[in-house]
Amino acid sequence: MSSEAGKKRKPKVIRTDGAPPEGKRGKAEGEQDARYYSEECEVELRDPIRDYELYKETCQELQRLMAEIQELKSRGIKDNASEIDERRMQSCVHFMTLKKLNRLAHIRLKKGRDQTHEAKQKVDAYHLQLQNLLYEVMHLQKEITKCLEFKSKHEEIELVSLEEFYSEAPTEISRPDITLTEPHQQTLARLDWELEQRKRLAERYKECLTIKEKILKEIEVKKEYLSSLQPRLNSIMQASLPVQEYLFMPFDQAHKQYETARHLPPPLYVLFVQASAYGQACDKKLVVAIEGSVEEAKALYKPPEDSQDDESDSDVEEEQTTKRRRPTLGVQLDDKRKEMLKRHPLSVTVDLKCKDENVLHLTFYYLMNLNVMTVKTKVTTAVEMTTAVSAGDLLSPDSLLSCLYPGDHGKKTPNPANQFQFDKVGILTLSDYVSELGHPYVWVQKLGGLHFPKDQPQHTVTADNSLSASHMELTVKLLRTRLQSRLALHKQFASLEHGVVPVSSECQHLFPTKIVSRLVKWTAIPFEDYAELPYTKDVLEAGLAEDTHLYYMALIERGTGRHFLPPVMPNYWLPGSPPWSVGDVCALPRSAKLQAAVVLNPGYSALPPIFSLCLNWKGERTGNNDDNIRAMESEVNVCYKELWGPKPGYQLLTNQLQRLCMVLDVYLETEPHDTSVEGPKEFPQEKMCLRLVRGPMRLKPFKFNYPQGFFSHR
Repeated sequence: MSSEAGKKRKPKVIRTDGAPPEGKRGKAEGEQDARYYSEECEVELRDPIRDYELYKETCQELQRLMAEIQELKSRGIKDNASEIDERRMQSCVHFMTLKKLNRLAHIRLKKGRDQTHEAKQKVDAYHLQLQNLLYEVMHLQKEITKCLEFKSKHEEIELVSLEEFYSEAPTEISRPDITLTEPHQQTLARLDWELEQRKRLAERYKECLTIKEKILKEIEVKKEYLSSLQPRLNSIMQASLPVQEYLFMPFDQAHKQYETARHLPPPLYVLFVQASAYGQACDKKLVVAIEGSVEEAKALYKPPEDSQDDESDSDVEEEQTTKRRRPTLGVQLDDKRKEMLKRHPLSVTVDLKCKDENVLHLTFYYLMNLNVMTVKTKVTTAVEMTTAVSAGDLLSPDSLLSCLYPGDHGKKTPNPANQFQFDKVGILTLSDYVSELGHPYVWVQKLGGLHFPKDQPQHTVTADNSLSASHMELTVKLLRTRLQSRLALHKQFASLEHGVVPVSSECQHLFPTKIVSRLVKWTAIPFEDYAELPYTKDVLEAGLAEDTHLYYMALIERGTGRHFLPPVMPNYWLPGSPPWSVGDVCALPRSAKLQAAVVLNPGYSALPPIFSLCLNWKGERTGNNDDNIRAMESEVNVCYKELWGPKPGYQLLTNQLQRLCMVLDVYLETEPHDTSVEGPKEFPQEKMCLRLVRGPMRLKPFKFNYPQGFFSHR
């Protein structure tokens, strides 16, 4: 087949020994150009797969012909030369076929590249169009956002509701046929109605001003009439003294108090007036009085008398008197300090009585040179209270009223100008003189109408009646609440020191009937000891424990009832006893001890106590290494609202301690039994639990469900 193709193509090959003529060369070039272009057209008509098969057949034929030529040459017979030439010619034909196939392949490759390039150009053009469209979309979205975020001034005007607008506005303004369908027209109509209403109100305001002027004139006339009544009232009061004594209505005594009040400094006077007014109007158990020397108060406002001594008299005195030593610098500073901290001779006492006849005595003083007020406290109980060691700081004057308002410790002066005065006389801080002068709480200044702004300091601070009146009611309520809460804590601490956790009948449903764990110790600790405990660092870092708070330590214990032999026991453990063996039992019971460090905020019970726990049982367990200890802390610190009990919640602390005893029982009873130890379980389960543990942290069921009586997870 290939030989026939070679024979057919053979006449088409033009060979010339010399240079062909120009006509022939041009004809040959024209034929080549025609063939080149015909091959490009032929590429589109030919099947690439068939060309590939033709390529493989041609290669096989070439291999076969080369093998035959090699075989004929290896024989060395001269007659084979013709056959070798014939096979060479056939091989040349096959080479021509391969060249053509190669050209066709290159043409196909070029066309493929051209098509790929055209496709890439189209894709690039489409991508550019896409980017342009995306940019236009982004631009339109920004414009839409600007339009949506546009705020007009009419939005700041508080318009009437649509119902009122359509019901009150006249039809010529509301135009419901248009505004109900077009929001823009509706807004314009509502703005028109708002303008109309404001015009009416402006006219009404002018009318009210004219009425006010008439009323003021009438008031002035009545004031003149009332001022003329004063002499008559004085004579009537003098004549009614026997009636006042008989009816226990000491109007004259009150009048004398008001006469004495004229000599009070402005802050104490404001306090006296406002406290007396509040007691008469709202609190009959509030008693206000003035103490001190009126004569000394009068002498403060008298000008000093001029005393001029003659030179001769002074010379005689110098000769007669002995030579005196000049006071030292220290004595001079002490005199200056005393003068700086001098109190006004008069003071105001306020007695707050509670329902149970307990009284809180408050004595207010005014430091004239410092322009601040101080207070001293004292508590009188109706019944003699049981002495409790841990309750020593509850009713002490230093801590009783501390932090009545948040952050008001009463150790620093609220007047910023005092620090410059202290620097002159060598006083570091006012807290060194608080026990003698009283505590300068901020609420005390406000009751006296004094306000010392820190951002905008004023040159002179004057007493303001409105400031005192605005704080009087709330402060009296807080003072009475603080007294009642401290007295309630005092009673509770007396029971806690004897290992008894008092739980009222109203709170019995919060706990199961049987709680094995018991409180064995309750004592007060200083702030330094609390800060050294390793399991209270989280509370300190959170800023929930300050030196003004009260700190206590509770110890809750539960015995096992089982007795264990210590790992190493000498023969002399019990005198006269035989040596110990493995099976013997030691008479020392193991017990679990839960230490609870308690932070009691001065604002108890509005602010709950904070407990930090440490369980000593099979090692030391705290909230840092035991998730269940952290859950026990959460039961008393986070879920404290369940334990408030009846208002005002003075039983919160004891209920928290009782819950600690309860959750300690649940913690110990739900612990898995150690199979390596023979005998019964160390803490037998007495509480009914739906599930002993839950979740990857293996939390225990600490929530008590009443009245079902079982424990579950939160």
